[in-house]
Amino acid sequence: MHMDDGAMNDPIISVRGLTCGYGRRTVLKDVSFDVGRGEVFVVIGGSGCGKSTLLKHMIGLYPPMAGSVRLSGADIVAAEGEARLEILKGIGVMYQMGALFGSMTVLQNVGLPLEEYTDLPAEAIEVVSRVKLSLVGLEKFGQVMPSELSGGMVKRAAIARAMALDPAILFLDEPSAGLDPVTSAELDRVVRSLAENLGITFVIVSHELPSILSVADRVILLDAQAKGIVAQGDPRQLNETSKDPRVRRFFDREARLPEPLSPAHQAEAFQPAASTAAEAHT
Repeated sequence: MHMDDGAMNDPIISVRGLTCGYGRRTVLKDVSFDVGRGEVFVVIGGSGCGKSTLLKHMIGLYPPMAGSVRLSGADIVAAEGEARLEILKGIGVMYQMGALFGSMTVLQNVGLPLEEYTDLPAEAIEVVSRVKLSLVGLEKFGQVMPSELSGGMVKRAAIARAMALDPAILFLDEPSAGLDPVTSAELDRVVRSLAENLGITFVIVSHELPSILSVADRVILLDAQAKGIVAQGDPRQLNETSKDPRVRRFFDREARLPEPLSPAHQAEAFQPAASTAAEAHT
């Protein structure tokens, strides 16, 4: 999708002057950008450039050294107590390995935020959880344990859990990491579907080129030496036209769009893999 001027004049995320790091080490300095409503916004860059650091500060895990992060108009840096909790209820997070609880069924995992933060009865929580699983193509796997799922299915179940409280914004940390190309492409289709059909805004950290070129409306490219953003825009245009050596270093890999899935592969992508628990969590 392409963001219209109105969407960017009223961004759902606004980062201003963000400087962050750990201890005395500054990782990012004076970073500013906006994310439009319903946009699939991807943070890219090489290892050590600050992608995960930026995400952790955007979701309030760490306080920045300076700057602000406004989510749906509210500054998560300045907010405290109940006000901060309300902001956090408006976002969902999918961590890199899925982080599902192994002792709970997939359905119970998805329903956990509803149990924690709502007064819904058990029957309603189950209904809502099943709806969320259906949105990611896992409606038949609610009673399955996470260890019985393939790696891609674990990621999709984690997205369903992140959507439990109907957040306006979803943050995904390296969703395609460790997935084969077919499974990664299916996950990209889930993200595009949720953005286009439900208007969910996505902020995704990724270094997987096929996924970035397939799913992103817009990217920012972080650079470790610059400690900030060195390029931004449509990744396909950046890949084709940018002469910046920092951009070229990132894109001059095997930058091909994923092939469309055949019907047989689509069916296979929605089946549990006959793999060990260790393989399922890669």
